Amino acid sequence: MPDIPPDTPPDTPTNTSARLTIGTRGSDLALAQTKMVAARLRAAHPGLAGPDAIQITVIKTTGDRVQDRPLAELGGKGLFTKEIEEALLDGRIDLAVHSMKDLETHLPDGLVIAATLEREDPRDVLLAGQATRIAELPKGAVVGTASLRRGAQILAGRPDLKVVPFRGNVNTRIAKLEAGDVDATILALAGLRRLGMTKYETRAIPIAEMLPAVAQGAIGLECRAADEATRGYLAALDHAPTARAVAAERAVLAALDGSCRTPIAALATVAGEALSLEALIALPDGSTLHRDRRAGRTQDAVAIGTAAGAALRAAGGPGFFDADE
Repeated sequence: MPDIPPDTPPDTPTNTSARLTIGTRGSDLALAQTKMVAARLRAAHPGLAGPDAIQITVIKTTGDRVQDRPLAELGGKGLFTKEIEEALLDGRIDLAVHSMKDLETHLPDGLVIAATLEREDPRDVLLAGQATRIAELPKGAVVGTASLRRGAQILAGRPDLKVVPFRGNVNTRIAKLEAGDVDATILALAGLRRLGMTKYETRAIPIAEMLPAVAQGAIGLECRAADEATRGYLAALDHAPTARAVAAERAVLAALDGSCRTPIAALATVAGEALSLEALIALPDGSTLHRDRRAGRTQDAVAIGTAAGAALRAAGGPGFFDADE
């Protein structure tokens, strides 16, 4: 079951000659996120302000190397984190910067998410020529996406559309769209903003039409559980409301324990000490979709997510999670 970071973080290090090595994927988005984290670490800790205090190591993951098959066929989320986590465990890097939605439900033994940055807008964005809403797409339009979650929700509202596998980084997918490979695609607004592509913000899809992936828009900083020094540095970057929201959403995943072929979505919002959560499961063809909504206190984030996951599992009934296997 996912854990919420402790309210009392490790002591902040005071070493003025510290060195940290950050591991990351090599995509433009991953590097932009990592450079943002490095800048925040330097601002929070004078000892890391030197030109050589923070090093960035690019690690190519299986998900980056294999681009010709759908993610579900390759094994799911761990494809973008396995090699990076191996580098953490063997000491080649001190911390890793992840898009939280890429992380497996359960982390490898010995690793923790020591900080979660304040979440960016979690909505998805429709890129489709002149169309700015899914309802405006012409009948039979081809939508490219590697996400079963997005595909299922599209088909649930527009069964006339055709959803096809569509992989690659942000720039690659936009180039394929402009080349006419598909009529439309969907990307995360958070990633577009971090890449400076703010012109697409007007095409954000309302949450009521497209519930985001678990932890979409959140960046997690992973390190070794026993590395108190690095945990101390990262504690200054942690945003507690985001950490609580992500904990609730990841608890949904843990309770469902769905296969990589099961579309699952969840979004928690925090206002003061109150937390609201919406989650859903669907069949990949959009023919069946179950939702759950509930609320409670932020301190009960994991319990709220666990209850939502259990309710969705019951709603799906026997065989729902292997219906497409």
